[in-house]
Amino acid sequence: MQEMIDNYSEESIQTLDWKEHIRRRPGMYIGKLGDGSYSDDGIYVLLKEVMDNSIDEFMMGYGKKIEVNIVDGKVSVRDFGRGIPLGKLVEVVSKMNTGAKYDSKAFKKSVGLNGVGVKAVNALSSEFAVKAFRDGEVRKADFVRGELINDFPIEKTNEPNGTYVEFTPDGDIFGSYGFKEEFVENLLKNYTFLNSGLTIVYNGTPIVSKNGLLDLLEEKMTEPGIYAPIHLKGEDLEIAMTHAEQYGEEYYTFVNGQHTTQGGTHLIAFREAVVKTIREFYNKNFDVADIRQGMVAAVSIKIEEPVFESQTKTKLGSKDMSPDGVSVRNFVHDFIKKHLDNYLHKHPEVAEIMLRKIQDSEKERKAISGIQKLARERAKKVSLHNKKLRDCRIHYNSNAERKLESAIFITEGDSASGSITKARDVVTQAVFSLKGKPLNSYGLSRKVVYENEEFNLLQAALNIEEGMESLRYNYVIIATDADVDGMHIRLLLITFFLQFFPELIKNGHLYILQTPLFRVRNKKETRYCYTDEEKQRAIKELGPNPEITRFKGLGEISPDEFKYFIGKDMRLERVRMKKEDSSKDLLEFYMGKNTMSRQNFIIENLIVDEEML
Repeated sequence: MQEMIDNYSEESIQTLDWKEHIRRRPGMYIGKLGDGSYSDDGIYVLLKEVMDNSIDEFMMGYGKKIEVNIVDGKVSVRDFGRGIPLGKLVEVVSKMNTGAKYDSKAFKKSVGLNGVGVKAVNALSSEFAVKAFRDGEVRKADFVRGELINDFPIEKTNEPNGTYVEFTPDGDIFGSYGFKEEFVENLLKNYTFLNSGLTIVYNGTPIVSKNGLLDLLEEKMTEPGIYAPIHLKGEDLEIAMTHAEQYGEEYYTFVNGQHTTQGGTHLIAFREAVVKTIREFYNKNFDVADIRQGMVAAVSIKIEEPVFESQTKTKLGSKDMSPDGVSVRNFVHDFIKKHLDNYLHKHPEVAEIMLRKIQDSEKERKAISGIQKLARERAKKVSLHNKKLRDCRIHYNSNAERKLESAIFITEGDSASGSITKARDVVTQAVFSLKGKPLNSYGLSRKVVYENEEFNLLQAALNIEEGMESLRYNYVIIATDADVDGMHIRLLLITFFLQFFPELIKNGHLYILQTPLFRVRNKKETRYCYTDEEKQRAIKELGPNPEITRFKGLGEISPDEFKYFIGKDMRLERVRMKKEDSSKDLLEFYMGKNTMSRQNFIIENLIVDEEML
């Protein structure tokens, strides 16, 4: 160390060119890497960065169609906007601080930078090609990992105006990746929900939305609203909202077409404004929690020069919405005060249903207020020395660079908790230990969350009592054995979250940890196998008579081995709720009374492990 300090000189200073800097520090530009297994993995950010520029053209009134194709890991996006100016084609995709978005007259309310974003795609792609079509002329350029390979001369063309970008994410950066249809379709659908009149053709199939945010709510909600969604639309702000028979709040927020998954200034303003307007409409000082209980809403706002809290643009930090100093907060407040108040006056039947919902929430809250207060005090006392929680240093609700990696493992038993605790990354991975099987919360009221110490401490550890905005971990991972008891604990925990915090599941934060069933090794190599097929392949590839170990529980896996299963190659299975899934129906089927249909389902789907016989 001293030698390094002594040798600190001019030669120690390195200047990286733009592409080297992006390739060395991709997290600064696209969040995390990943192989495409999760919706926030980097390959989807690459697609989004290219799409954002095409969407900005549409928002400026140019081109009503965007064609997207993904085949064998190669992505192409063709828009029919104005096309990048031919003389600046290479600079726009490969020279920092170059782009049209710096001129607010050309791109008043854009989210794509036409600068850093597409340059990051170029640098992180093994192959990248761009074509610009303008007024009967075309220019093309090819790159490899950000390095210009071919700069073709301008030619004549019959193609309509627009831009074509084709890229292949670099396997050296992303490993063996794959695009999941579900995540791509969700990303593209969001663009159409927010841009009426836009058609996106994905691998030949058109995606279009006629009703904007109403279609988004229809797509996302698994429980019907108790009244028809309220749809309020202005030039720069669109809102759709309703209440559902569910606990918690559920929000989908967007800025200039960008899905701000962590909310920000506009969401805070919306929640404040709705409470204020409803209180004034009913002329009663309802509690905030009673008004927002069960609320489901989508909010889309257009802002000049938005300021996000990171390059991945998941949280709005803007205080001003335009150079004349109109704040986002005041703009949202004024819009909702006028339009929501008018709507409730014009639709008394909706106002009556909303009032009953608020009053029902008020009754339940008052019924549990005593136990709630005691539970909060208890959670506060143990938070400093909570033996159940081994916390990490970086959290999802912080501004840290690695916040997207933050995770908490919910484990059963001391041995499994001990192994994970010793093997984890203390910077981004926390552990919460269960002392046994949790309570079956199906059919119980929210009172149980506060009466049951384990549920209350888990709620406190996740920091979700007041909503998802303060969630401390991006990944909430259930880590239980794959035996009958472990499966039961998984179901009990999923029941708890589904019943009281469904937005945790809907927003893609709840996962099941997959751990290997077998270890196959010879003197030179060790393979961990998650299925019988993987085991058979390993036996074949490792040669005659390898040593085979069957793991019967997490507690059997040593910390030295566990680090392989919760590191960069960690296998997680996301707990999903599809549009057609009703949480009430799911809970009734899996956790309700042991009906004949449930017994038959279990018998028909029972898997018997032959090696255990």
